[in-house]
This record gives sequence, C-alpha cells and structure tokens, in this order.
Amino acid sequence: MITIKSKYEGGLRTTMEHVKSGNTMQTDAPVDNNGKGETFSPTDTVAAALGSCMMTVMAIDGEKNGIDMSGMRLEVTKVMSASPRRISALKVDFYWDGCTASKEDRAKLKEIGRNCPVALSLSESLRQEIAFHF
Repeated sequence: MITIKSKYEGGLRTTMEHVKSGNTMQTDAPVDNNGKGETFSPTDTVAAALGSCMMTVMAIDGEKNGIDMSGMRLEVTKVMSASPRRISALKVDFYWDGCTASKEDRAKLKEIGRNCPVALSLSESLRQEIAFHF
C-alpha cells in the first residue's frame, strides 16, 4: 500500500499526503536555495523525523513501563554542508523538566532513542549529536 503521495505545486513547493489518514503537509525550498522558506524544507522534515522518531520510541517504552513522559520536548539544529549540498549534522537536545524516571530508566530510554528506526536509517556520514538534559 502506498504510504505518501506528493505533488509538485510550482514555485519550489510540494504537497504531501499521508494516504492512510489523508493528512497533508507542504515543503518549500529554503531561502538559501532559491525558495520562499515559508514552511518546512525537505531537509527540515528529515530533522523533524529524527527527533519525532526518537521521542516516539522512547514514549512507547515509557508507556509500557508506567513512565509518564508528558512534557518531554526537543530542539533540533540542522547543519548543512555546501559541496555536496546535504545535511552534515543533526544536533538534537532533549529536555524533560520534572523527570521522575530512575537513573536506570533514563539510561534505557536514551539508548532506545539513539537506536530509533530513523536514526538507524540515516547515513553514517550524517553526524547525529544527541544530548539529553534530564
């Protein structure tokens, strides 16, 4: 079954549809690459996917073990290289104010996050700099 359908709208914008849900999102080329930069760029979606995937698999384990991870948040910084133009690094900072998880549970959750499907799917040449502030 098809997962995503995309359409080029012109003006360096695409619209993507998640087939199962019907939800849509758009991408624009970034300003530094001839675009409008009015929404996520395709490389921004990669950065978002890494953070979202890490947080999701951590929360799955947390829920299984009775750990309420509400309020956990993250910030991703995307670093681009010029030649070839590509993502050279993704810096992910996790924050979880009021975290009550034990030291052992925190270590387990961090390891689960570092090994999420997106993290394991990205090229080894793309640096993943992950920091947990909890």
